[in-house]
Amino acid sequence: MSSNSIDTRSAFFPRGRTAQTDSAKGGAPVDGVKRNSMERASELSDKTATDAKVSIPEGVKDFSRIKKAAMAAPEQDNTEKIAKLKAQIAAGTYEVDYDGLADKILSSEF
Repeated sequence: MSSNSIDTRSAFFPRGRTAQTDSAKGGAPVDGVKRNSMERASELSDKTATDAKVSIPEGVKDFSRIKKAAMAAPEQDNTEKIAKLKAQIAAGTYEVDYDGLADKILSSEF
């Protein structure tokens, strides 16, 4: 690559190579960033003090706690249990525990 190559990097960062090169060419100085006036800074501070607040509902917080607990729990391997149930269903020998099912339904309702 020759020394006359074109620098294609973004000038997004003020102290980046492109910004320093532009400054050396007579552009705006790197540290000459325009600042808000004291009045404007005060106005922005007042507006953001009341408008820039975020509240997270308790349901979302609960979901986050539950997700963390579930992710921390050890994995369970249910492949044997599933294979056994599939075999019973296919053979027609699977019997539903109606009392257990009713208890589960009632416990989820109350």
